[in-house]
Amino acid sequence: MTSLYEVYKCDKCGNITVVFHPSEGTLVCCGADMVLQIEKTADQGKEKHVPLVEKSGTGILVKCGEVPHPMEEKHYLEWLEVHGGDYYFIKRLSPGEKPEAEFPCDSTDVKARVYCNVHGLWTNTA
Repeated sequence: MTSLYEVYKCDKCGNITVVFHPSEGTLVCCGADMVLQIEKTADQGKEKHVPLVEKSGTGILVKCGEVPHPMEEKHYLEWLEVHGGDYYFIKRLSPGEKPEAEFPCDSTDVKARVYCNVHGLWTNTA
């Protein structure tokens, strides 16, 4: 059974999916069950992954870590997202970009997540 906004990854090909319609089924890719990505909430080591949310002029600004996350070819954030209530926003990122994004939200009381291509899924709340 899946739940809303869960993230699954295929261990064989690397496909990643976010659940927008929960159901009783099992997600399968390349002939095998996809793996639920566990949301980490506490930084360890020198890289900082836990997203920070702050008010901006047009909504909210989501940054990755108190020290900006590396955005190199071999180590970068693939996306930043926020959700709460009836909305879901996502910003895809590429190597070389700043590890941050602005979203048109009225409140900073949101769940923010980032996905690092090396260290997986991180969130600001459990």
